Amino acid sequence: MVILYNIRSTYNVGAILRSCECLGVKDVVLTGYTPYLDKGLPHEQAKLKKQIHKTALGAEEMLNTRRIDDINEAIMTLKADGYQILALEQGEHSLNLADSPKLEGKLALILGEEVHGIPQDILAKCDHLLEIPMLGKKESFNVSVATGIALWELTKPSLSGTRKHLRTQN
Repeated sequence: MVILYNIRSTYNVGAILRSCECLGVKDVVLTGYTPYLDKGLPHEQAKLKKQIHKTALGAEEMLNTRRIDDINEAIMTLKADGYQILALEQGEHSLNLADSPKLEGKLALILGEEVHGIPQDILAKCDHLLEIPMLGKKESFNVSVATGIALWELTKPSLSGTRKHLRTQN
């Protein structure tokens, strides 16, 4: 499960949805001011769908997406359903994704706004923070790129020996 919190760009939302579908994520929660596929008047919905589709390339139709306006409600609901809440955020106690942390069970990964990150009150509700180590001077990746990296690392153990691709001749 992936939770998109305050992701402003429809293109980032689309790219994240595509990465989710490619790496086996089935459910995505859109919260905060993240653009929602069915938000607004018909002409506004058409514009959002077109922009999201530009980078999602149809993945938006393959996922279970739902809107929960309040992220605190989303976290509470998911915890009650047995999910561990993870946040992709740098912090003093973040787990380094390069160390392949062993996280099992039902996982929900929160991805937050690029400029300000995920607020501390939300991070306090998370079971673990995950961090992508950086070698350069920049402090972060684009949120859609970071999503792909994090989901790859989290799903890597289940990908071993798997080669399921439409272009692969078997």
